[in-house]
Amino acid sequence: MLKLSEYERCIVDQAKTILMHHLAKPGAFLESPEAVRRYLELELAGEQNEFFCVLFLDVKNRVLSFKRLFQGSISSASVYTRVVVQEALQCNAAAMICAHNHPSGDPEPSQDDRIITNRVRDALKLIDVCLLDHFVIGHGKYTSFSERGLL
Repeated sequence: MLKLSEYERCIVDQAKTILMHHLAKPGAFLESPEAVRRYLELELAGEQNEFFCVLFLDVKNRVLSFKRLFQGSISSASVYTRVVVQEALQCNAAAMICAHNHPSGDPEPSQDDRIITNRVRDALKLIDVCLLDHFVIGHGKYTSFSERGLL
C-alpha cells in the first residue's frame, strides 16, 4: 500500500481542492477519460479501505457533484443500487461515472464488480440516467469498464 507522509498528504489534499474548485465552475467538464482517471486517482490514492464513489454529470457532461457513497473494508464495499438511484435523482444527473478503489493495488475488476456495475447501469436506465464508465483504481494502475467494452 502507498504510504504518504504528512507533507505529501497535504499536497494531495491541496491538489484535490484545486481540482474540485475548477470542476465547480459553471461549464467545467472532464474532457477525457484520462482527466477522469487522474482526478479519481487523486481522490482515492492511498485509501486503506474500499470506497465506491460517483461523479454526477449534467446533460453536457459537466460535473454536478462527486460523492463517496459507500465505504467498505480492505477487500469489499457493499453497494446499494437504490441509494445510487436516489442520489442521481437528487443531483438531477443526466449521466454518471462510478469509481472504486482496490486497496490491494490490483485494478482488475472482480466478478462482483461486474455484477454491481450491470445492476447500477440497468437501474439508471429506468430513470434515463446514462452510466458512462466505471473505473477501478489501483496503485498507479486503473481499469475502465468502458475502455474494456464491459458497459
